[in-house]
Amino acid sequence: MKKIMFYCQYLSGMGHLVRSTEIVRQLVKDFKVYFINGGPNIEGFEMPPEVEIIKLPALWLENGQFTVGNSYMSVEEVKEFRKNLLISEFDRIQPDCLITEFFPFGRHKLFFELIPFVKHIKSNSPNTKIACSLRDVIGKETNVEEEEIICNLMNCYFDLLLFHSDPSFQTFTESFSRHQDIKSNIIHTGFVTQTFTFNENDIDIKQLWGTNNYRKKILVSVGGGRIGYELLETVIEASSILKTAIPNVIKIFTGPFMPEEKVEQLKQAASNQDHQDNIYIERYTLQLLAYMKTADISISLSGYNTTMNILSTGVRALVVPIGHETQDKEQLIRTQKLEQMGAIDFIHPDNLTPGHLVEKILDCLSKPVTNSDLVFDMNGAENTKNFLKEFLDSLTPLQTMTILNTSPPTPLLIGEGSKYTPPSKSGGVQLANTQTQTQGRDN
Repeated sequence: MKKIMFYCQYLSGMGHLVRSTEIVRQLVKDFKVYFINGGPNIEGFEMPPEVEIIKLPALWLENGQFTVGNSYMSVEEVKEFRKNLLISEFDRIQPDCLITEFFPFGRHKLFFELIPFVKHIKSNSPNTKIACSLRDVIGKETNVEEEEIICNLMNCYFDLLLFHSDPSFQTFTESFSRHQDIKSNIIHTGFVTQTFTFNENDIDIKQLWGTNNYRKKILVSVGGGRIGYELLETVIEASSILKTAIPNVIKIFTGPFMPEEKVEQLKQAASNQDHQDNIYIERYTLQLLAYMKTADISISLSGYNTTMNILSTGVRALVVPIGHETQDKEQLIRTQKLEQMGAIDFIHPDNLTPGHLVEKILDCLSKPVTNSDLVFDMNGAENTKNFLKEFLDSLTPLQTMTILNTSPPTPLLIGEGSKYTPPSKSGGVQLANTQTQTQGRDN
């Protein structure tokens, strides 16, 4: 059984971890998987038991700066430790393939460990293939120097780009302006969606929502919780208006990373309402898909995983595309496309007020539940596994021992616009002034 190392670092939210886990859930069927987790612990989050987890000392961003929480080491000590651990674990495992989630299109603040890591692999284990796992919308506008760095890194170190989108929705060409300069093999895998772990007929609606089935069930979530507080605050403010229009129950999930003081502020705001008996606030649930499947409406941000959950469950959806930073357009781009297709309703963050929110909720609830006209490939995790198996199994001993300037075997083509060309192996990457080029490409 071939071995895959999967590097995942979530610096702000948990979306990268959720998507990576769904890919890993499929990979373990055909590979021995080693999962490198560089983010903070999420209580209750489950990884497939077949996976060997390599836990790096956690790093995450607060106000744009690295923090290590309660670690006895300084940030610089953690950086050095992580860099060395990555290399030593790679040497121990000697995988057939390394997958880096988002890097090099993001994670530039982690150049201190990732550049030495991929250099070490190419110098000491040239047979190991390196792939980038990338979501549908990169999101941030890149400047010329950043784009040059991304192209150089992809062309020097990476064999594959696994682009997790249905090309009928978003192609890599639309996401990256210098797409024609990427020489690595580009595969459109389809969307990666979370696995349904339940039978729809077995969902206990009373256990999720309570006994008053006549009430409209309103689900509100903001992913990991580092962003989205203003949405939850507005929902609570709007609840008194909404209660006069329709009987309802509101389930709010703040996300595991929302600061405790903000969670308490929300609970206090809810308790100040004269109808607080219909507002329930929790941090995190493993049953989010079951809540979505049974809700009358989902109100949320529009990150990748939440959007995939909306599409897979068919729930009515009202989204507010709040980015991590003002220049982060990922959620807005995805939202506008889906709104044009009739899959969701949305409120621009600038227009988020209690009154307007109530109007949009009532309008959304008046519409029939239907996404039947949208046909997307939602099997991106399985497609990724199938492609990697065929790609890695098809390499002959000669191909794995030497770098040949010949066409590799015919790949499993997934999606329109997939491209498969021999990657560039010439030279090293020149990263002049990389310290000035690491701003903002980390969400």
